[in-house]
Amino acid sequence: MQASLKGIRGAIRAATPKAMETVSYFRFPGYHYAGEYAYNGMVAWFSYKKPFVRLHIWPAAIKAHKKELATYKTSVGAIYFPEDKKIPPALVKKLVKESIKAMKYASK
Repeated sequence: MQASLKGIRGAIRAATPKAMETVSYFRFPGYHYAGEYAYNGMVAWFSYKKPFVRLHIWPAAIKAHKKELATYKTSVGAIYFPEDKKIPPALVKKLVKESIKAMKYASK
């Protein structure tokens, strides 16, 4: 499990090199940008609840990649990766970058 959590954290960090890591009020590790942004600049969080490692991002990012996410369980703001499967870092990076775009768009 630790390897999966480190992997998703690494993929998020790679997609958000200038973001600051924090623990949100959800008590999930999260990443945000300083400045005048919607939702305090938060772009991504991750968490674990058996049997899933969850990536929490802006809903618009999930909608934009609905076809790519068809094999995963999703909700309005989260993608659920089965804990027994490798989390694809390229997909996580793509989703987080889309989440950044959604946050910046909402901040206009």
